[in-house]
Amino acid sequence: MTSHFLLGIDTGGTYTDAVLFHETDGVIAKAKSLTTRHDLAIGISGAVDAVIAKADVPISAISLVSLSTTLATNALVEGQGGRAGLVMIGFGPEDLKRDGLAEALGSDPVIFLRGGHDVHGSETPLDMSALEAALPELAKSVSSFAIAGYFAVRNPAHEIRVRDRIREISHLPVTCSHELSSKLGGPRRALTTLLNARLVSMIDRLVGACEGFLIARGIDAPVMVVRGDGALISAAEAKLRPIETILSGPAASLVGARYLTGLDNAVVSDIGGTTTDVAVLDNGRPRLDAEGAVIGGYRTMVEAVAMRTYGLGGDSEVKINERGLTASFELGPRRLLPLSLAAHIHPDAVLPVLERQLRAPHLGRNDGRFAVRTGVPDHLASGLQPQEQALFDKIGAIPVALDQLLTSTPQKATLDRLVARGLVHLCGLTPSDAMHVLGRQGQWNAEAARLFLSLALRIRDGSGRSISASAEDLAQRIVDRLTRQSADVILSAVLSEDGIDLDPARSTPIDRALHRSPGIVRFAVSLDRPLVGLGASAPVYYPAIADLLASDSAIPADSDVANAIGAVVGQVRATISVFVTMPEDGIYILSGAGEPIRLTDEERSFAVARERAEAAAIAHARRNGAEDPVVSVVEDIRAPEIEGNRKLIEARFTATASGRPRIAH
Repeated sequence: MTSHFLLGIDTGGTYTDAVLFHETDGVIAKAKSLTTRHDLAIGISGAVDAVIAKADVPISAISLVSLSTTLATNALVEGQGGRAGLVMIGFGPEDLKRDGLAEALGSDPVIFLRGGHDVHGSETPLDMSALEAALPELAKSVSSFAIAGYFAVRNPAHEIRVRDRIREISHLPVTCSHELSSKLGGPRRALTTLLNARLVSMIDRLVGACEGFLIARGIDAPVMVVRGDGALISAAEAKLRPIETILSGPAASLVGARYLTGLDNAVVSDIGGTTTDVAVLDNGRPRLDAEGAVIGGYRTMVEAVAMRTYGLGGDSEVKINERGLTASFELGPRRLLPLSLAAHIHPDAVLPVLERQLRAPHLGRNDGRFAVRTGVPDHLASGLQPQEQALFDKIGAIPVALDQLLTSTPQKATLDRLVARGLVHLCGLTPSDAMHVLGRQGQWNAEAARLFLSLALRIRDGSGRSISASAEDLAQRIVDRLTRQSADVILSAVLSEDGIDLDPARSTPIDRALHRSPGIVRFAVSLDRPLVGLGASAPVYYPAIADLLASDSAIPADSDVANAIGAVVGQVRATISVFVTMPEDGIYILSGAGEPIRLTDEERSFAVARERAEAAAIAHARRNGAEDPVVSVVEDIRAPEIEGNRKLIEARFTATASGRPRIAH
């Protein structure tokens, strides 16, 4: 046994996991701790200290630390993130209507500047006067900036000038679109850049918390972060490009699932507190989404695993619809802090309120609901409207009951905006609470969950009856709903992979197949490969889900820390594209991975493009933490014959460099 151990950390919405891993002996020890959003280092230290104590390994033996996270994914699914200023160079207001950019922007500010470049990298002069006028005040109301320039992937000069000026005046984080993608499509690149800017402070806090903890413990080892395609990047690069960590946790879970099960072909479903992530393993490799990851309804330009993420998890909001003859339930997409967890942390603030509400003669609209600050730093609460600030000031680190907090109907919308900004958690009923009442989970305070379900029994359906016979019956109906919704999202994901446009939740044949309904025509549905269930709660949920889908299931022994395992068994990979275009006969413009250059010989321009792509990919892989990267180049030359003459439209040289991360010696 060598002295090198690898430490994997996964920071999820509810739990932070840690594993100590040895490349020949596998998992040496594992541990969990609650994720502490107000100070992520507390959750990280809780998990890491526990795993080191279990393994009884000296600190000096840890030679690599690798981090995966679902925080970025969760933030985008829940519509959270910091307030960002968007600067569009060479675009107009009409461009906001494309690719969901206006919807994603919401009320965040946008500035349009004259400038940009054409497909060959030639410029329209940049006019920064609108930026100069707005910047001093704007810098006080946002936490970061995003810059998108017209054809910036062919010539990034204008984005760089604007970035340098914003940094000089505001000293805030700035993201340029050319740093994130080499693909054309300005509005979608702008969307990706905007989302990246919103995530900067969150990932910076996460990486900073991890690095600070490691320094405090004397762990001197490189820190890596899992990217959305399962590859690893250095922590420094992750801080600059946090958007690349969307689907980090799910990608790590796929890598971990392959390692834990040995299965080459599987449907992998990872249930967390906030989301369920579904992906397919084919021949031992995860399928990648060539069009870019879709998160929270937005199609980004981030290459990632072909993972479909749904707002459904153990901590999903339970919504009860009592308007029909029988009550129905819907879960998600919003995550709530489970009542059982809130009462576990703050029993004196939660249990007496629920008991008071249960003694009242009638059920109140906000019974069983609490609000508590997430604990993010104060500067991230900048730009609040007066009514938002007033309500925020009434909410502290201890949960406050909504029936006491909200005194008017408009305040509910104000509270929702604070939740969307990631400043406040709502506490309420979740499937995790139902599992505590049923005795299938027991890590938190089951009494709080039972009290609220007793309150909920006062709700009457359309026939005037209580929505359920008992608290246990109501809890089982909620768990049954999670089982069915989970089956629906898994089927939805794999049907999409098969190119079938069908919503299982609205399909009568699928409903009959899942319920094994009798009839002259029998419907059946199943998967052609095992269903791998991952996540801390996978053992309590996935046997029933696999049974509903009439499919084999595989729930590995370490499924609860699959993400943390995947974080340490991956590779560093960097991809760079360089382009050659011909604006006129005999003139070749080479762009990408540096300043555009002009050449007069095709063969020479292709050779320079290959060399530039290879050198940039190797340099990028080394910056990302690779020890000895190996590079390969793929060429795509589009040069059709037009009236007997060959015409170069575009030549693309894509170099990929990959290797294992360097470790401390």
